[in-house]
Amino acid sequence: MPWATEPARQNRRMDTSDPDGLHRHRLATLYADRGGLLAIFGPKVADYVASRPDYPPALLDWLAAEGVLRQDSRVVDVGAGTGLLTRDLLARGAQVLAVEPNVAMRKACDQLLGGIAGYRSADGRAEAIPAADASVDLVTAAQAFHWFDVPLARREFARVLVRGGAVALTWNDRRDDDPLTQDVNAVFGRYGGERRDAMLAHENRNDVEAFFAPLRAQQWTGEHQHRLDEAGLLALAFSRSYMPAPDAPDRSTAAAELRAIFTRHARNGQVEVRYRTVCWLGRVTGG
Repeated sequence: MPWATEPARQNRRMDTSDPDGLHRHRLATLYADRGGLLAIFGPKVADYVASRPDYPPALLDWLAAEGVLRQDSRVVDVGAGTGLLTRDLLARGAQVLAVEPNVAMRKACDQLLGGIAGYRSADGRAEAIPAADASVDLVTAAQAFHWFDVPLARREFARVLVRGGAVALTWNDRRDDDPLTQDVNAVFGRYGGERRDAMLAHENRNDVEAFFAPLRAQQWTGEHQHRLDEAGLLALAFSRSYMPAPDAPDRSTAAAELRAIFTRHARNGQVEVRYRTVCWLGRVTGG
């Protein structure tokens, strides 16, 4: 696999002089007792694997039609997690380096994709990608952009991309107009506490345009669905970082409420979680 790599760069000190930096700082403080931001998803891996949705084929078709995803494209999937988008990219013939800082998440990604040609994983993050200058055709990030230090990530993406290379930032957003999502969100509101409030403030996408500036990005949206049984719905809810841990005293109460929601919405033993998938595609400068 023709990857030229270099040691990951050291992260610089978190910038708390801007609103998004302050949100990251607040989150880091709230999750300090769980090992910090890089550790919080380790205990959530099984729930991720059991419940998180893939990405619609139409999104991959669009990336291919735009000329940024081709057979043998060299792709870095930043914040790859358990490998859901990585798997879709590999299926299109790309060579994919899955960059993931959480050891447990990266191990799950390796277990899922380790036997597939063109796959490789590495420790790293958006601000410190273990790839050489001008060695990548496409950088992707799915459900991960809100964790980035935007100025540092933009410079790092620009460093590893070839001239004319692109960045695709993607989210699966649960449909807020869907009754199932509304009921689950109410549970999140009751049990997520201050961590959920901080996460919602942090997950705003006000800085997406700033990330691509002074260039402009294209946007694609599409509908997506994911069907889950009762265990899957509970896993989806508890995969959220702010939901009670397995040993928390209110875990069983939250689980009982989620089971009641499942019973109310289930058809033929499953519920359908409705998503709107959003992707911003563009190029970045190193400034």
